Amino acid sequence: MGEVSRKSKKPLQVNPFKLSQPMGAALAFLGVDRCMPLMHGAIGCTSYTKVYYTRHFAEPIAIQTTAVSDVTAILDGGDYSIVESVKNITGKVTPSLIGLHTTGLTETKGDDIRAVAGKIDFPLVHVNTPDYEGGLESGWALATRAMIEQLVTPTESIDDDKLALLPHASLTPVEVEKIKEFIASFGYEVLALPDLSTSLDGHLGEKQAALSGGGISVEQIRGLADAGLVVTVGDSMQGCARALLEKNPFVRHLHFRHLGGLEATDALAARLMKETGVERPQPPIARWRKRLQDAMLDGHFSLGQTRVLVVGEPDQLAGFCQALNEAGARVAVAVSTVDSPQLETIPAAKVLVGDLEDAENLRDEYDLIVGNDHAEALARRFGKALVLRGFPNWEQVGNQLKNDVLYEGGAYFLFEAANAATALREHKEGH
Repeated sequence: MGEVSRKSKKPLQVNPFKLSQPMGAALAFLGVDRCMPLMHGAIGCTSYTKVYYTRHFAEPIAIQTTAVSDVTAILDGGDYSIVESVKNITGKVTPSLIGLHTTGLTETKGDDIRAVAGKIDFPLVHVNTPDYEGGLESGWALATRAMIEQLVTPTESIDDDKLALLPHASLTPVEVEKIKEFIASFGYEVLALPDLSTSLDGHLGEKQAALSGGGISVEQIRGLADAGLVVTVGDSMQGCARALLEKNPFVRHLHFRHLGGLEATDALAARLMKETGVERPQPPIARWRKRLQDAMLDGHFSLGQTRVLVVGEPDQLAGFCQALNEAGARVAVAVSTVDSPQLETIPAAKVLVGDLEDAENLRDEYDLIVGNDHAEALARRFGKALVLRGFPNWEQVGNQLKNDVLYEGGAYFLFEAANAATALREHKEGH
């Protein structure tokens, strides 16, 4: 592991690329069928989130707001706004669940959303997500944990064929689908929480709905405690697993820091084989492992000559860096949105919590950037290759179907990175 700078030494971020906790919570609630995220704060906070995800996923996004202003927050508090918002929502549509989450404005005011939630006679999950702490990843995890704590029914019975998957925030809808299918091939019934694989996967629906469609149902969430095994992907989801284990002391937990690259996927396959007694994975899985090995060989010449900057959420950062490192690329700099235990194990020469100004100051140390749309200007200005990943990606369509995990996605990712590196090299050489 390289040099790790866990805290930025700057008093502020100059060119940030991180997102807020309320945005992460809203995204998590969108992974529940017919759930309405309700952001407790100003109209602008919700409008920004709605537009942001609409552009990224190219899908209509349903989010509501309590429309608190700075004046009403101080004079009246948020109780009335929450109650009236729930009345307005349920008067027009019938959600299966309302996901109430806070913003910096209402957290600063100190609104007691737990007390208000207790007065509302409608299925509602509440979670505190101040946007002056954490980021997308932690907001998603806090909302997921709140759903487990407030919805899941305690039990001591176990269904050994049932598995609860808790994926981190940066996994795309198709990646969640691929992980579910991978695990299911070992004989499990897999339920993911949250589950974007059937809600924001880009399928053509019958009509534009006022509620999220697809995802795990509220009833399925209520019954998660009898799952014989819970699998977490990403360090940010460990607290969610602990919450589920409190619902049933007989649930067992398997944790994977990420599922990027050969080694991590081998570890998942090995553990599932051990758990089920299956002697070898299904033929398509074995075939994709060989394809990934070949992709590592094919991309090695180009990637072996390439220095890489990776920017993103910690759990996603760890997967990308591992996959690139296995293929021979030198990850020169990894810039994380927030601090995380993940940063200690990332295979990069420099790992820091920072922003794109930090990346710009280190521009002589890398040739290829793996990052979101905000890194595009950096790449153009200094002639770097770019592989667009993470939130947001407003320049391309199909974000929900990009797969970088397991054997299959690992091969696709390495090919894209190698081709980008080769194109940059040929451009510099005048070909």
